[in-house]
Amino acid sequence: MSAARRVATERATGLAVKSSPYHAAVNPCDAQGIPGPSTTRHWIHMKREDVEHDDPEDLADRLPAATTKKRAKTKTTRTTTSVTITDTKSRSPRKSKVIPQSLAVPHPAPERWKEAHDAIKEMRSRVPAPVDTMGCDQVQWKEQDPKNNRFATLISLMLSSQTKDKVTDAAVAKLRTAVGRSLSVDAVIAADEATISDAISKVGFWRWKTQYIKQAAQRLCDDFDSDVPKTVDELCSLPGVGPKMAFLALQVAWKLNLGIGVDVHVHRITNQLSWHQRPTKNPEETRLNLQSWLPKELHSEINHMLVGFGQTTVPECSN
Repeated sequence: MSAARRVATERATGLAVKSSPYHAAVNPCDAQGIPGPSTTRHWIHMKREDVEHDDPEDLADRLPAATTKKRAKTKTTRTTTSVTITDTKSRSPRKSKVIPQSLAVPHPAPERWKEAHDAIKEMRSRVPAPVDTMGCDQVQWKEQDPKNNRFATLISLMLSSQTKDKVTDAAVAKLRTAVGRSLSVDAVIAADEATISDAISKVGFWRWKTQYIKQAAQRLCDDFDSDVPKTVDELCSLPGVGPKMAFLALQVAWKLNLGIGVDVHVHRITNQLSWHQRPTKNPEETRLNLQSWLPKELHSEINHMLVGFGQTTVPECSN
């Protein structure tokens, strides 16, 4: 655009015409003399830039695991000379979700399940497993305050996902030391993220878990009198806590037998034992099947028994 035409356009419209950095034929305009932020998007330019991620793990921890592999190594940036656009949205607190407790039609008890159960129990009694000395039920004994006992149990469960018991146990111990030699809600809130990250950096998905631990501690402080909730639904409303962790936390922290904590060991072994009419697709399906026929007095012990069995005997689970 010529200089004379640019001046004439500015006088007639009140818009300042500028040269585009993207294409000679495009001339974005700036509003002049208009108070307050403009709601008119005169021009929005989309520019693609190649991005090299030196640390794939860093990218994986900033994105949900299920979507990490689907994202291309490019990013899109929006630039405009007249309007600043912000796409970020504040995250709302995780809403409480009702966790199903039973099947509409109960699953039948498999034949000879008691024989298999008793045989595994007898084998477990002879072979110690990591879960026996480093499971979530062990960390509470290192705390004096009852609230801290329960909180330490929850922290151990949150760190245990995708992580072996030995690594989890060491991370809990290091975190306890880092926040002041006692795992309390207040101590975790007061600690900065760098301190927590350094303490738990050996566990799987430690960056996500750092955020979850901080957010969960704040929720416990704000909504639950700095204590672990006593219902499955409330526990599952905390960041980073799912049904397996919730049921185990209630069993260990509150001695409440409200359901079965199903992890990869319980899920795989019960399918290998043919305790389901059809192979179950996920731990939640496994849990609901088991809860419908396994005697309730065995609900609180089945996880510990099968986890230890998987750690010491079943190759697919020990790996």
